Amino acid sequence: MSMTNPTTLSAAQPAANAAALREDMSIRAKLVETTIDALLQPTKGGDARLIEAMRYATLGGGKRLRGYLAVETASLFGVSEQQSARVGASVEMLHAYSLVHDDLPAMDDDDLRRGQPSTHRKFDEATAILAGDALQTKAFEILAEPATHTDASVRIALITAFAAASGAAGMVGGQMIDMEGEGRALPLDEVRHLHALKTGCLIRYSAEAGAILGQADAELQRRLRSYGANIGAAFQIADDVLDATATAEELGKTAGKDEASGKSTFVALLGIDGARAEAERLTKLAIEDLAPFGAKADRLKALAYYVIERRN
Repeated sequence: MSMTNPTTLSAAQPAANAAALREDMSIRAKLVETTIDALLQPTKGGDARLIEAMRYATLGGGKRLRGYLAVETASLFGVSEQQSARVGASVEMLHAYSLVHDDLPAMDDDDLRRGQPSTHRKFDEATAILAGDALQTKAFEILAEPATHTDASVRIALITAFAAASGAAGMVGGQMIDMEGEGRALPLDEVRHLHALKTGCLIRYSAEAGAILGQADAELQRRLRSYGANIGAAFQIADDVLDATATAEELGKTAGKDEASGKSTFVALLGIDGARAEAERLTKLAIEDLAPFGAKADRLKALAYYVIERRN
């Protein structure tokens, strides 16, 4: 593979590709959306309300960042979109489960998600809990099926990495630390660790999953895992900035909740300008991670800037 010098990249270059990236993200989002729709078909039986709630939580909204990462990184290794879209759908289902549970009254207690009533507000608490449970298990079921990859060892590797990213040592553990930290001033290192688990692990997995699916060598898997970790951290910092600066209409959810909940955030610790500078530092590291892929990774480079420049 050709090498590129990451130090020559500037914010202007990804910005020039922003329109192409948005178009590509839209195309891939539709692909992932269509795949989710096919995998969560409506029913008329006793589980009809459950499936309806699962579809409500996953379809018709969101950036599909995690799904996009899985499909785009897999394309670096010539993986078919039919396979990578299944991985993208899987991670989006698990992400949706986390949001459904995160919005519950016992957690972040939020009535809005993606500009619409949260799942527990649209349906009820018990249905929302069950919908989240079912989305989590469905996500693993999809990865376990031969349609995702004919090689069982690849499916096992995907499932193992997915479980690590989403469980007690990953996303769920981060949510617990976040809840325990409310009303307390956490030091910067603890805030980094918290968000590396709560937000970063699933984004990191999404980037790594494409390399696993493509049976890439260990170094390229490590590169994409590092890229995912860096943009995951930058994504969370951008979220903290948006929570402090954007409106509820822009966000599609309640604004200003971090400060109201007494959470330790990058904005609280570094200020808005300091948080933005940290996000840009991580973005540059993410672009350096992509050096071995050359021009093939141009969309991933542009995506690294997208996550810190977005408005929702």
